[in-house]
Amino acid sequence: MYLKRRFYLLLLAVALLTGAGFAIAPLFTVGRLLTLALFVATLADIALLWHKKAITAERRLSTRFSNGDDNTVTIEVKSTYSFPVRIDVIDELPFQFQRRVQDPQSSIINYQLSIVNFQYSLRPTRRGVYTFGHVLVFVSTRLGLAERRYRCDAPCNVSVYPSFQRLHQYELLAISQNLQEPGIKRIRRIGHNTEFEHIRDYLRGDDYRTVNWRATARLSRPMVNVYQDERSQQVFSIIDKGRVMQQAFRSMTLLDYAINAALALSYVAMRKDDRAGLLTFADQADTFVAADRRPGYIKTLLEKLYAEQTDFGETDFSALSVAVARHINKRSLLVLYTNFMGLVSLRRQLPFLQQIARRHRLLVVFFDDVELQQFIAAPPQTEEERCQQDVARKFANEKQLISATLRQNGILTLLTTPQDLTVSVINRYLAVRHSI
Repeated sequence: MYLKRRFYLLLLAVALLTGAGFAIAPLFTVGRLLTLALFVATLADIALLWHKKAITAERRLSTRFSNGDDNTVTIEVKSTYSFPVRIDVIDELPFQFQRRVQDPQSSIINYQLSIVNFQYSLRPTRRGVYTFGHVLVFVSTRLGLAERRYRCDAPCNVSVYPSFQRLHQYELLAISQNLQEPGIKRIRRIGHNTEFEHIRDYLRGDDYRTVNWRATARLSRPMVNVYQDERSQQVFSIIDKGRVMQQAFRSMTLLDYAINAALALSYVAMRKDDRAGLLTFADQADTFVAADRRPGYIKTLLEKLYAEQTDFGETDFSALSVAVARHINKRSLLVLYTNFMGLVSLRRQLPFLQQIARRHRLLVVFFDDVELQQFIAAPPQTEEERCQQDVARKFANEKQLISATLRQNGILTLLTTPQDLTVSVINRYLAVRHSI
């Protein structure tokens, strides 16, 4: 039970009135009567609230949240009181949201057996398990002197996965920008590649090397295999899990931005009839998922990306080069998500990137520092700020030099901001997918 603010304000007013009775005698009697009336009204209010358990609440939410996106939570509150009540709802949020108390959501339930729904959204910025507590419902009558707390619904866990909510949106983006892509409108060509299509009767002029001898023997007439041009290509997302990817932007690390972009790119690539794969590394190669496009494969990638964590170690590109040579034999498009702090760090890794680029089409994706650009764009107020901006411009120019150096060595580059990463990577993939 809780006594509300209105009770204490009325009690203060009655006390002041009773105290004034020492100067004006009739006010003392009036104050005593009002004090009695206040306590009677409070007891009546408590009796109305406690005569039965009349409030139930249920939290409705998905068992999986999408990292970096708004996820909707609905709380349904049902009242069986026979009179109007006011309810305030507080949900016990997971500690990861760093909110000790959520602003209560209020409503008036005017009828018996009434149901009220409350909705709010949460934007997680880390993958992992989030634990919700109870739903707290505070109920009061129109008198508003006392309040009863109901502790509803059981605690539950929600797993936060890489961003999956907007996958269909990215697919529509790819379609709208590339309506004539072969992945959208299937074009069948007769060829001699290794993608088998069907068996048919032999016709004059067919290449004898395509004769299917087993089918010929079984049917007692010449049969040949028909092949179509192999259009499916391999697209691997390679994610650096070293400490350079732990820089935060809008509460999310660059690693989480890269994971979200890798999932979206894999989804779009599979819709384009390409095969998507995954490789993660830090000081050594870690997770490897062979390229595929079978139904349900995107769920496999989702589970693998969900478990990816960093050990904050140094990145070893020599280990990446060995892993690529061991696991990826066919020429593929490799999209490498990493970050270079300067030309010195690039030059240490450049020989290994060159080695990878000799056998594959390599696209290096690294990040522009948004806060640094904002600092450079702001007008300086002092001479010290002007000097600091000169240093900041040097760092910003190094990003452009890194990009130019990579291009000079036959490596594709993409310098982008974290918030634009997914769209930029998909657009770049669509532009280079036929040059693999």
